[in-house]
Amino acid sequence: MLRARIAGAAAAPGLRGRAAAAEKNRIFVDQWSPTRSVLYIADADGSDPRKLLAGSDRDYNASFSHDGEWVVFTSERFGSADIFRVRTDGLGLERLTDHPAFDDQAALSPDGTRLAFVSTRESGSTDIHILDLASGKARNLTDTPGGDFRPSWSPDGEMLAFSSDRGAGFPKAKGRWEHVHAAGVYVVGADGGGLRRISQQGRLGGSPKWSADGRNIVFYELDVGDTFRARWVPEQPGVHSRIVSVDVATGFRTEHAAGRGLKLSPQLLGSGRVGYLQKSGLHAALMFSSGEKGSEGDIGNPSWSPDGRRVVYQQGPIATTAAPRAPGEVLAGSDPDYELVYASGFPAVSPDGRRLVWSFDGEWIVFGVGNYFLARTRPAHLMMVRADGSGGRVLTTGEGNAGFPSFSPDGTEVVYGFWSDKAGGLRVVTLADGKVRTLTTGYDNFPVWSPRGDRIVFSRLADDDFDIYTMRPDGNGVARLTTSPGNDSHPTWSADGAHILFSSSRYGFKDEAPMADIPQPYGELFIMNADGSEQRALTDNRWEEGTPAWQPASPKK
Repeated sequence: MLRARIAGAAAAPGLRGRAAAAEKNRIFVDQWSPTRSVLYIADADGSDPRKLLAGSDRDYNASFSHDGEWVVFTSERFGSADIFRVRTDGLGLERLTDHPAFDDQAALSPDGTRLAFVSTRESGSTDIHILDLASGKARNLTDTPGGDFRPSWSPDGEMLAFSSDRGAGFPKAKGRWEHVHAAGVYVVGADGGGLRRISQQGRLGGSPKWSADGRNIVFYELDVGDTFRARWVPEQPGVHSRIVSVDVATGFRTEHAAGRGLKLSPQLLGSGRVGYLQKSGLHAALMFSSGEKGSEGDIGNPSWSPDGRRVVYQQGPIATTAAPRAPGEVLAGSDPDYELVYASGFPAVSPDGRRLVWSFDGEWIVFGVGNYFLARTRPAHLMMVRADGSGGRVLTTGEGNAGFPSFSPDGTEVVYGFWSDKAGGLRVVTLADGKVRTLTTGYDNFPVWSPRGDRIVFSRLADDDFDIYTMRPDGNGVARLTTSPGNDSHPTWSADGAHILFSSSRYGFKDEAPMADIPQPYGELFIMNADGSEQRALTDNRWEEGTPAWQPASPKK
């Protein structure tokens, strides 16, 4: 179904630079994430489950300490993702990291003195960090361009296994704008030396775990090209995956399970037996290579205790089956001057700052009707109606698709995206006479008219990446504002026209792609000046943010 852009944000008294001290900038944003994720601890097969602890609806990625007495996990109970630990009886909760960056996927060292975890605290992309629990000092173990994920300690505490997409670039899925994930499994010394890859090229290798004797590492595999399909729930039953282990010394591979459906989160439980999660669409179950089948249901990221007798997992991992967020729910952001508020789809704000989906004069709504991506069979057109639903009027006709419209500030024209099998680009329709003029003919989309009326911001595909551009309303003066790897898209203006909000994938994946039912989990919200300077992130998490809209900070009375 088309998520059509509706109207544009309205002009309002300007805020220069940071927000005024007395009030925050309020931004509506669509976040694709599960609304709950609760930790449970159970017998090894998932029987006799109980909730591990209370107090949060967003706890995930748990694992046991080596002695089986503690569970370390990620929680967003205080906003940003941080690492906590709690005893297996749910008592003694401790916060281990307290940083505005994203901290996740933690594992305690065998002696319990160090914590390996993933963090974005240096560069925005994920590296493996080691935290000394006694001193509270953390060091970046990997510190390499690209993303590093899912660390696991060797039994002697001398080495770590992890997955990484270093050197793999940021390739797109075939025929799509979404990205695939070319991550592999590596081992490295706890001092940072001796790095080497142990998984095969051309396949994603993920979530490595050491055997109790330190000789083997088990992980899951699937073809790199399937890592996009793996994030679409309906496609998961057709994805072929396997569970393999590798002898660290010789490289000899053993296949423990293979076939259709996602096989995730494997762990060697002794005597060659492997436990893992089998996930196919809305169905998930604990499985074992010995043939047993454990609990089924809304299960995610299982992790077994070192003795193999218990398992901890999260419930509520499937974003598409979670209860919808409440409109107006405040979301965690990385800048305290900006308040992020949930609004699904493509929100826009009325001139008085009180209502969504409005024209600049507050009287009209413009929107797309139809499927923007089915030009031949079901073309999409633009319509507009009054605020009370009267005066409906079709603005575009003929073959091809029109969508993602935005009013000019004076309300006389609408800019929109156009696509067909033969043509594309941005066009403007004059409301008085219905005449259409072509601004661009490339792969351009998401146009938004500046509240000042002097520029139109849009997203353009060039050099195999989407970036943010602006141009004058006559189509001249095109300026490219972003050049980062990955897609920059969904641009919109601040209420005073001084800033541009947009979604970007420049920091890459923050976890292995198949671990979330989110099509673009790398999407973060960014802000920049209208000339492209001072680009910085407003979010830092494992979810997908996009399609922002800025509410005027001082609504008109």
